[in-house]
Amino acid sequence: MTFAQLWRELEPLGRDQQTGGYRRYSWTPADAACRAWFTEAAERRGLTVEPDRNGNLWAWWGPRGANAVVTGSHLDSVPDGGAFDGPLGVVSALAAVDLLKDRDFYPERSVVLAAFTEEEGARFGVPCLGSRLMTGAVDPDAARALADGAGVTLAEAMRAAGYHPGPIGPDDARLSGIAAFVELHVEQGRALAPLGAAVGLAEGIWPHGRWRLDFGGRADHAGTARFADRKDPMLGYAHTVLAARAAAAESGSLATFGKVIAEPGGSNAVCSAVRAWLDARAPDEATLQATVATIRSAAERCSDEHGVTLTVRQESYTPLVRFDRALRDRIAGVLTAAGIAAPVLPTGAGHDAGVLAARVPTAMLFVRNPTGVSHSPAEHADLADCEAGVRALAAVLEDLAGPK
Repeated sequence: MTFAQLWRELEPLGRDQQTGGYRRYSWTPADAACRAWFTEAAERRGLTVEPDRNGNLWAWWGPRGANAVVTGSHLDSVPDGGAFDGPLGVVSALAAVDLLKDRDFYPERSVVLAAFTEEEGARFGVPCLGSRLMTGAVDPDAARALADGAGVTLAEAMRAAGYHPGPIGPDDARLSGIAAFVELHVEQGRALAPLGAAVGLAEGIWPHGRWRLDFGGRADHAGTARFADRKDPMLGYAHTVLAARAAAAESGSLATFGKVIAEPGGSNAVCSAVRAWLDARAPDEATLQATVATIRSAAERCSDEHGVTLTVRQESYTPLVRFDRALRDRIAGVLTAAGIAAPVLPTGAGHDAGVLAARVPTAMLFVRNPTGVSHSPAEHADLADCEAGVRALAAVLEDLAGPK
């Protein structure tokens, strides 16, 4: 089956007909449909599919044993996200298996296709939750207690979907059996298009994290409360947004408030509280910490000025990731031999590959995004570039899992 055929099967699942974006949140019916699709597609190819204790899916091809070569990505999305972020890597992995089978290739070591859960953190707030649990980067008890916007905990959501949350946590045995993990992902940014390259290789991932800021004030009437008498948390939040933009621009970092909740949310009332989430990223950890400290100081000053309380909590953090140099060089050689030009690029986007890099040799391939837009229904990759990505991934898998 071709990449295009596989893509057509998955494309409708979890798509909102009004926005055109995807709402594939973990442990929801849309997620279940995606998981069922992956399982059926893998089994159709003779692969053996199993979930791990953290809800990640693994599809085995070839001899079962240690030194497995793993590829894949995730199927969940951000709110109204694009079609390619995550699913491109999963569909490409299946298409690469088809391409290798057409060449009568049979792996001499295990090839495993993975679909990780809650990579975006869109429902429970912690990105790459499936891989973080697997590597021990998140405490299982804390993870079970994570709640979505409706107050449903991860444990409750897993049970409702037919999974037992009790065993979640580190999976050292599985990790010890992985010789290499190669994740193919749509480019999130626009570096490849000016270079005329359909495929790229990742150098590393910027350090990044998420912080929750809670501004507390006093609810009041919008039409009668004098400005001098108000304790309006929206003012503290608004000043902090502008301060974050200025601090990040000055330091060469990125800082974004993409989620905010005003309570109680009346259009004719002063808020009692504003809850906001800061996403911050930088080329190095010192710059990131300094930028966040500057933003926090600005938030404290603004809050004090307007009689507003402030609490700040770090919800997730990923240090600087440098992908395995030996693996990257080997892949670069494979791609060059296959006639595929693949420039080496840094990225500011987080991925399961970045989490796994702390425990196993890891690499990433990027497929060109002509506009650079991501986390949006406008996210796109041309079919020809997707097929080039499949050929590149197949060449890598053939080299890593073939005869030595």
